[in-house]
Amino acid sequence: MDVRTDYVIIGGGIAGLRAATDLVTRGQVLLLTKAGSTESNTGYAQGGIAAAMGHDDSPALHLSDTLEAGAGLCDPDAVDVLVSEGPRYVTELLYWGVAFDRASDGQPALGREGAHSVRRVLHARDATGREIARTLWARVARSRSLQVFDHALATRLVLDGGRCTGVEVLRHDGGVVRVEARSVLLATGGAGQVFRETTNPAIATGDGLAMAWRAGARVSDLEFVQFHPTVLHVPGAPRFLVSEAVRGEGGRLINADGEQFMSRYDARGDLAPRDVVATAMVREAERTGQPVFLSLAHLDAQWAGERFPAIAEACRKAGLDFARDPLPVSPAAHYMCGGVDTDLSGRTSIPGLFAAGEVACTRVHGANRLASNSLLEGLVFGARAAAAMRLPERDAHLPPFVEAPTEAPTVPGGAVISAPVPDRMWRGAGLVRDATMLAPLAHDLDAEAAALERSLDERGGDAARWQAANVARVGALIAKAALRREESRGGHRRADFPERDDVHWKIHVGEFCRSTTRV
Repeated sequence: MDVRTDYVIIGGGIAGLRAATDLVTRGQVLLLTKAGSTESNTGYAQGGIAAAMGHDDSPALHLSDTLEAGAGLCDPDAVDVLVSEGPRYVTELLYWGVAFDRASDGQPALGREGAHSVRRVLHARDATGREIARTLWARVARSRSLQVFDHALATRLVLDGGRCTGVEVLRHDGGVVRVEARSVLLATGGAGQVFRETTNPAIATGDGLAMAWRAGARVSDLEFVQFHPTVLHVPGAPRFLVSEAVRGEGGRLINADGEQFMSRYDARGDLAPRDVVATAMVREAERTGQPVFLSLAHLDAQWAGERFPAIAEACRKAGLDFARDPLPVSPAAHYMCGGVDTDLSGRTSIPGLFAAGEVACTRVHGANRLASNSLLEGLVFGARAAAAMRLPERDAHLPPFVEAPTEAPTVPGGAVISAPVPDRMWRGAGLVRDATMLAPLAHDLDAEAAALERSLDERGGDAARWQAANVARVGALIAKAALRREESRGGHRRADFPERDDVHWKIHVGEFCRSTTRV
């Protein structure tokens, strides 16, 4: 079965939906969702969306905070686009009916999160992403130009003369559909399921990143995985993200003795950047030999429950009182700062292929994403990609990077015991890494990914095998990237290279698929 359309969007999160709202006015759009139409990483974004909307704020201040959090690797031009265009697109959401919380004067209530110098985070209680997605779906679903394939797994990009001309799709009934299109947008989100401990939903298996790499697209900055500091960690209970907004509203990190400890590690305390907080939590746990906790006991209990109802309910199910009990928390894989390289209009290194949102590497986040910039990135760059997709074909203006060597350096010693990929990635390429674990991990996962890829049928194969191949491939790419970068910066921490090294490593490193036979 073959399908022809004007535009294909792979992914139903904020980037894909914002692109769809524009593209449906210019042609036929096929939107592919891996699960149901409401399931995406966007729906799990609790805290909010950052934009310079307050009287004491400005795009220049937002830019400064973003650059500071990014540990020297943000592209200032990309950040300028994000913070300058962000307020316009957020105002658009307000006009379309997104029910952000309001202050007493009727204006959007603004929260504060880590590394923000002022309150600038718009929120809808603790379910902001879900509210934005609901509004965008309602807006785009009215169009007769939109066709949606639910429970459809994109498996291969179709290339013709070096240009992307479509995608192959595995339907839920096992059938394969070849879709031909003028252009394709990857909006597939992240890859949290590559790690054992993650805030991401089960669908976040890095499919878009793996698919783009196999097609020969340029990828970069994959070593920079952001680990969210505060994930509810109760034995036997599901991991659940406790939004950074909780600390922004006064929540405190404490050790087992009830002592606030963050000021020991950073002057910004509980509102330091995420990479700093996550690392400090691990060090404090190692120092005391005890877990660390998040406490709201000093805040008004009724207010806390009303402000964060979903988190309060998750705590209740785990046997905890959100407002009164010390909440055991630990870091977990949360966000990919790297991805498929794009220019500022979402163009990749393959003509006809675009990317936006977490799957893309726009370099707005550098080595560590500023809290609540993720929804803003999807919104702004989803719209910019849609605008570029409507125009005549142009070459991408990709930023420069250093090409990775064909073979990652090898280090003697160390071994990774055979186990599921997410478990090995958590132990070998988690919050703190070193070469003795990364070298065998990168080697083994590269071999496993290649074997899985070879086993896939020329067209088809079951969804579980495709996702296993994607997880292994993305894991191998992350491990190789982490092994190459011999310093610690942002979300990349090396025990054997603990210092930041601007002399040698203030660069972006990436690679292409060099295989002559790509699945």
